[in-house]
Amino acid sequence: MVKIGVLVSGGGTNLQQLINAQAAGNLGGGEIVTVISSKPEVFALERAKQAGIEAVTLARKEYPDVEAYSQALIDALQERGVELVVLSGFLTITSDRFVQAFPNRIMNVHPALLPAFGGKGFYGLHVHQAVLSRGCKLTGATVHFANEVCDGGPIILQKAVEVREGDTPETLQKRVMEQAEWELLPKAVSLFCQGRLTVEGGTVTIAP
Repeated sequence: MVKIGVLVSGGGTNLQQLINAQAAGNLGGGEIVTVISSKPEVFALERAKQAGIEAVTLARKEYPDVEAYSQALIDALQERGVELVVLSGFLTITSDRFVQAFPNRIMNVHPALLPAFGGKGFYGLHVHQAVLSRGCKLTGATVHFANEVCDGGPIILQKAVEVREGDTPETLQKRVMEQAEWELLPKAVSLFCQGRLTVEGGTVTIAP
């Protein structure tokens, strides 16, 4: 069994897909052992509790700086023996030390086809607004391993989603979540837990 820790900051819609996949036996032998939120009383914590998963609040505002907060996360995850960290709508900045503590073991889902529309400032509706402003015909989602570069880690899975005439950032966000993010994240987690992902030279290979 691969122990999974999920980090959240909000409602936890992607977390719910992981919980559903786990309940259906589709996480490749992985198990979510803890959900940690950077904010108190977010609905993602309630989702975890309803599924019988430990729900923890490590409020960013209670720590003096990024380094101290990152160390608190590392300690909490390592104490629970977490082998895979999943960033699921986790909007809090962490230090390089955090990434280095879990090399190629931190997974993030991004609502665009990286490397397009990634990096600082590209999160949430900002991504979809940028896609629409550029007149893109296709967008999508990417699951990647996190490294020291924001949205710059090795890409695991991607799926394209059509941009439609009359889309708003909100309608596009909903379609990207439903058609891409919710499918890709549980699949990528399952592949990791099955031991089918290897990283070499910044490229991910998926074993059959």
